[in-house]
Amino acid sequence: MSTVGIMELPVICLFGSTASGKTDLAIKLFKEFPLDIINVDSAQIYRGMNIGTAKPKKEILNQFPHRLIDILDPEASYSVGHFVKDANIEIKRSHDKGRIPLLVGGTMLYFHALIEGLSDLPEGNSNIRNTINHEAKEIGWPAMHKKLADIDSLAAKRINPHDGQRIQRAIEVFELSGRNISDWQEKKIKNNNYRFIKLAITHHTRLEIHQRINDRFIKMLDEGFIQEVKVLMERESLTSSHSSMRAVGYRQIWAYLEGQMSIDEAVKKAQASTRQFAKRQITWLRSTTNVISVDSNSESIFEIIAPEIQK
Repeated sequence: MSTVGIMELPVICLFGSTASGKTDLAIKLFKEFPLDIINVDSAQIYRGMNIGTAKPKKEILNQFPHRLIDILDPEASYSVGHFVKDANIEIKRSHDKGRIPLLVGGTMLYFHALIEGLSDLPEGNSNIRNTINHEAKEIGWPAMHKKLADIDSLAAKRINPHDGQRIQRAIEVFELSGRNISDWQEKKIKNNNYRFIKLAITHHTRLEIHQRINDRFIKMLDEGFIQEVKVLMERESLTSSHSSMRAVGYRQIWAYLEGQMSIDEAVKKAQASTRQFAKRQITWLRSTTNVISVDSNSESIFEIIAPEIQK
């Protein structure tokens, strides 16, 4: 591992669409610099969700520890605010040891909140949330998304019609306050003063990403993804409406196991949803400022990053 003279310890953010090779690159950087890897993936935080989240293998995690992985039961809820609080704690721990936090993952909403700040949204209300969930169970999240569009067209444009957690929160905020979540989000409260180094894997073409996504999902099935979901379904209190089970892949395999669709249809829908997710990630990356584009296969990446760390 090379030694790095550091005046002000930075925070490195490694972005990239799903299946772009973020974990492999993180390991390369870990071997070269004094880093602590912090997970930024809203599904990998859950225990027992390993194959379908493309979570690094146990032997990899033993050798290259990732913080904020396997921290929650799949029945628990976790918000952007929870992530920002947890990430700030882990970043401070790294800095206190004279090490550099490397945040790796594909949940761009988490990255955005950590870097740009959080909106001072009203606290959740379980009664309102349960009412929204009950209605969604009857009419489906796409119909709830249309309801959101009537309330807040800007939020509806940003939120996927199948993203129940975000649709739920946007409607909940309106019900609580009488104000659109878009109005609340205009004002950000900064939660840290870190020097962020933003890296993005951008060397793959759209067709390459699509092929990698399709191939990876087939590999997940070969590794036992269906059995993983079966085990989760056996839990008495876990349902398809939990945030964890609305993750891409889990939602479709759960539906297949309930007899709602064939396995071929589930695979095609999961792959299509993952491609749509990757498209949204890439769109977000393009709108992000001061990003350094990197090729994970190039050895010159170390020459790019070292001067940034030493600033």
